Amino acid sequence: MSEASTRCGFVAIIGAPNSGKSTLLNTLAGYKLVIVSHKVQTTRSRVRAIIVEGCSQIIFVDTPGIFLPRRRLDEAMVNSAWEGATDADVVLLMVDARTGLTEDVNRIAEKLKGSPSRQVLVLNKVDVVKRERLLVLAGELNELCPFEQTFMISASTGDGVDEMKRKLAEMMPGGPWLYPEDQISDIPQRLIASEITREKIYERLHQELPYASTVETEKWEERPDGSVRIEQVIFVERENQRKIVLGKGGQVIKEIGSLARKELSAMLDRKVHLFLFVKVRENWATDPERLRAMGLEP
Repeated sequence: MSEASTRCGFVAIIGAPNSGKSTLLNTLAGYKLVIVSHKVQTTRSRVRAIIVEGCSQIIFVDTPGIFLPRRRLDEAMVNSAWEGATDADVVLLMVDARTGLTEDVNRIAEKLKGSPSRQVLVLNKVDVVKRERLLVLAGELNELCPFEQTFMISASTGDGVDEMKRKLAEMMPGGPWLYPEDQISDIPQRLIASEITREKIYERLHQELPYASTVETEKWEERPDGSVRIEQVIFVERENQRKIVLGKGGQVIKEIGSLARKELSAMLDRKVHLFLFVKVRENWATDPERLRAMGLEP
């Protein structure tokens, strides 16, 4: 394929928390790149998926949900989202069609109105919303910020995603591809492994441990038999949180490890030896070093 016929560009997916951005990214990639949780604000850093559609290479950037920040971590996440939008060729505003025009969505649309980037609107979860309501919502949002295209999709079922992908491919600027054809992400496997374990913590401790944990992969050892040994540290802010993660007799950490190990083995298609440790690191969410390690600028 000659460079004269190729296109390549960046699409930033922005929106309020829980609008389905991470689900869409995983659906586009056909591969789990980012964790999905019913808890809001689970995506903390910008995540890239590399999709080929015809002659176009589209680099999708999933950003943290945009909301009113209350903590230093929140501020870093929101800043990361807007930086992703600033750098993109196309900004894709994703809206949960069930919740509609919330304060967060209204605030994002107002800010987008003054942006020089090309903008498209995506109404998600349309499989559970009546068409009349969708048309009204699309009209309201286009009055706030005139979008170049409006798509109606279900990120979870894939309905409407292929058509959206084709249209976005046409919007990419001409130029050579930035990544090899078979590469689907630029996220290090160590980071994906950390995120999978963090997802299992959310699933197991969604009420007891709201947002006080983070996971770092400290060791990744390729073994002669083809398996991999992974050592991860779960950081929490207080001793009582460490006890919650461990559970009585270490039962909770064993369950988290078992769930994460199973998914990692499936993802890597080989045996995984996973070892989890829990440590207290007070105020990790305000530590500039930790925020940079997560791909965020404090």
